[in-house]
Amino acid sequence: MSVANREPYLMRLAQRLTTGLTRMEAARRERHQQFIRSKQQRDGGFGGRDGDSDLYYTSFAVRGLAMLGGLTLAECESVGGFLKTYDWRKLGVIDLMNWLYSVLAVQAFGGADLLAEAEPDWPDRIATKLEAVRTKDGGYAKSTEGAAGSTYHSFLVTLTYELLGKLPPNPRSLIQFIYDRQRDDGGFVEIAPMKNSGTNPTAAAVGVLSVIGGIDDELRSDVGDFLKNTWTAEGGFQANTRIPFPDALSTFTGLLTVQDLKIDNLISERAIERLLVEWLEFPTGGFRAASWDSEADVEYTFYGLGCLALLWSAKEAAT
Repeated sequence: MSVANREPYLMRLAQRLTTGLTRMEAARRERHQQFIRSKQQRDGGFGGRDGDSDLYYTSFAVRGLAMLGGLTLAECESVGGFLKTYDWRKLGVIDLMNWLYSVLAVQAFGGADLLAEAEPDWPDRIATKLEAVRTKDGGYAKSTEGAAGSTYHSFLVTLTYELLGKLPPNPRSLIQFIYDRQRDDGGFVEIAPMKNSGTNPTAAAVGVLSVIGGIDDELRSDVGDFLKNTWTAEGGFQANTRIPFPDALSTFTGLLTVQDLKIDNLISERAIERLLVEWLEFPTGGFRAASWDSEADVEYTFYGLGCLALLWSAKEAAT
């Protein structure tokens, strides 16, 4: 099934975030750009708080720099050099999506086409790799050893298919898999044995359904009811009802879900911005995960910036 005429979810989101951050003042933008750039390693990739470059943090760095104004040609060249060291044929689901998105971003900002010399049928070859982790329950696992599907990995596979201009085969079974992960509280869980829903698997479930279909008014109501329970007075979303504080990741995915499903009267934009500015954003650049965290990293900087961008893009659309 082809979606060649529709812009992929990740690309639509990137444009939305970029538009939102046009409201950020130049000095503040520069601080966050410099923080992200400070995490670039000699090989051209980006690392986390410790250790060497990897595709996971490189993808967050690329997405962060992109929404802050784009990658320079020098950055395209250095990141592209890092990406060239990987053979996509040997990558797992998470790394494959991060690699492919980063490759397309480098090309979009004027860098080399790193797939120019690949076999002409490389999209079909990647699709074959993705189907190798399809599970009997209709979802997708992290690897071929996985016996049961994961909501998160099913989301990643769906996003990767879209980057290829495709949708997952047999989408009805994937829709059923997603709904089988819904619990009585209206939210969704990551794997079948889990009983307590989480903000992030709920956002992943909604993300899958927004791409392949299956969202209706009942789902909007159910998800709204669940997210009311993970929204906090501090101005953000908890990962689940058992964790007593909000964090940047859950606040980003919760806010994105609320906006995408057009759930009204649930959040306070002012409270979210206060949480970000007073608790999570460092004045020297970067964001931390939550109030208990002591340092910033590239991943949570993306989520912090993303929250601001979602808030500001919504204000822009309302004016």
